[in-house]
This record gives sequence, C-alpha cells and structure tokens, in this order.
Amino acid sequence: MLQSLMEIPVVGAPLAGGPSTPALAAAVSEAGGLGFVAAGYKATVDVAKEIGEVRLASRRPFGVNLFFPTRLEVDEDSINAYAQRLASESDRYGVAFGAPRWSDDEWEAKLELIARERPAVVSFTFGCPEAAVVRELRGCGIAVWCTVTTPAEARAATTAGVDALVVQGAEAGGHQSSFDDTDAAPIGLLSLLQLVRRATDLPLIGAGGVATGGGIAAVLAAGAFAAQIGSALMLTPEAGTSEPHRAAFAADTPTALTRAFTGRRARGIVNRFLRDHDAAAPKGYPQIHYLTAPLRAAARTAGDADGINLWAGQAYALAQAAPASELVERWAAEARNAIAH
Repeated sequence: MLQSLMEIPVVGAPLAGGPSTPALAAAVSEAGGLGFVAAGYKATVDVAKEIGEVRLASRRPFGVNLFFPTRLEVDEDSINAYAQRLASESDRYGVAFGAPRWSDDEWEAKLELIARERPAVVSFTFGCPEAAVVRELRGCGIAVWCTVTTPAEARAATTAGVDALVVQGAEAGGHQSSFDDTDAAPIGLLSLLQLVRRATDLPLIGAGGVATGGGIAAVLAAGAFAAQIGSALMLTPEAGTSEPHRAAFAADTPTALTRAFTGRRARGIVNRFLRDHDAAAPKGYPQIHYLTAPLRAAARTAGDADGINLWAGQAYALAQAAPASELVERWAAEARNAIAH
C-alpha cells in the first residue's frame, strides 16, 4: 500500500507552528514524495482550507497530521511561578504573556474533517487513538500512521491497528512525539529503528537528523520504508519559516532539548530565551505553549531570533535554500547512488 503513496521514499514532515504550508506539502508530493499538512495549533476550518489548497496544487497523495490530545498531570503552582518569571519577557517585548490552559486542539472536529476529506494518510503525534478510531479511519480508505519514540509505543500502536509507524529519533527537531512527556533520554534513530523492528512488522518511516540522500539510504538500510524530513525543508521558498528562524539556520549553534517554550521537550537551536529559562521550565503542555505564545509572536514580529522557538534537528546545518521539488528529486538520486555503491 505504501508504494502507491509515493514514488520516492521521502515524507515531508508536518512542521506545525508556521513552516508547514499547503505549497510545501504539494511540492513534496509533486516531486514524488508524500507531503503533509500540519493540523496542529490551527482551527479546523483553516485545516480544511489548507487541504483544499493542496488539492488545487496537486493531484498526488498527501497526508494530514493531528495532535493526539493526551492530558498529562501538571503542577499548577509551578506553571504559575514560571508565568511570573516571564514578566521580564513581557517587559522586553511590550506584550502580556498568555493564559496557560489545556486544549484538545479541536480533536473531534478534526477527526470528523479527516473522515470527510479523506486524505491518503492521517498521522498522529503525542499518542495513538484507540482501535475503534483507527478502524473508522481505515474504513474511510485512509492509511493511519502513528509517531513513536520507543519500542513500547510501537507495540501499543501496532495493537491499535495502525498501518505504519513514524519512528522519531532523538536527533529530530521540534517536539519529541512521545506518548508521555518523559525525562528519559531519547533514543537515536539508528538504534530505535532496530529496536522497533524487533517489536513490530509494520512498515517504518525513519525521522530525525535525515537531511541528505545518504541519510535516506542509511534509514532504508536500517529497515525503514522511507525517511521523514523536516528541518532540511525549512529553508525552501515554499516553507512558512519566519525570517529570524531562517537566519538562525546560518549560524553554527548547537541544538538542545527544552521545555522553555511549550512545557514539552522539543529540540531547537540554543538562543537567549532557552538559556535563560530552560532550567526553570516546568512540564505543562500545552499550558506553557499558550503562556509563551504572545511573547514568541512579538519576538518574531520584531525579528528577534533570541525570543522564539528555533525548532531544528541536529542536522539543520545541511538545509539548503532551494525549491522543495528540487531537493526531493536530488535526495532521491543521491539515495539511489548510495545504495548502488
């Protein structure tokens, strides 16, 4: 079934929070890969609009990614203390921080939209729906993928009846897609692919630190069917990556995992905000996300890369400012050459 979705073993990662655009999803699919619409943080009506825009631009298959609404226990006192700590950021940017709150990201409405619109694939981040939901979506002719970060998560998703697993290694940019916001050290992609392969026979898509054709060849050799690529697409003209975020990709700055921006571990380029607040940031997603969102928006408008979440994987320095279709086609040729030799 996966062979019918893509001619090239490249999946465009669903880059929620700005970089994901219908143009990027369409460009990846048009090049023979599988593009994705990121539904996270968006109103359902806006996701529907983006699905329509992708279909206007391409007749090829594409996917939509949803955030699974896991509600984890949080320490309200710690979140309130963190909010007070951010008063200096409010003064810096001249805006009030937001109200910390939990949200299911319009889960039911988005599920209904997916069932109605029937994209080729729906993938899930932060958890896996119960088997009944998976069966319903598959009954609509939609392939169901789940993002996993451990063999235990892979087994749970397999039991739920999904069609494929996106295996996210420690190298990946943005949020760690774990079912729980754990403090355990994340597993690197090469090791994780081998461990997950022992746990399940489902097709695997490797994600994390893949930015070249050689990287694609490596995950294919490790047992994956395809590679999911995110950071290496963020400098394309089709991506919605902000200007300060793009500029940060030119610096030789390390990445780190942090809860400072959203209350959930995510990998980004180290900047002032991360250095100043990482040690004090509590667990609390999406509460901390909503708390810091106005501050980050103001910093982004001001062009201040030191005040925004600079999500990026460990191989972000390999990203190139070229059209997405050109990159996907180049990576495919490089991967074929690497495999042949």
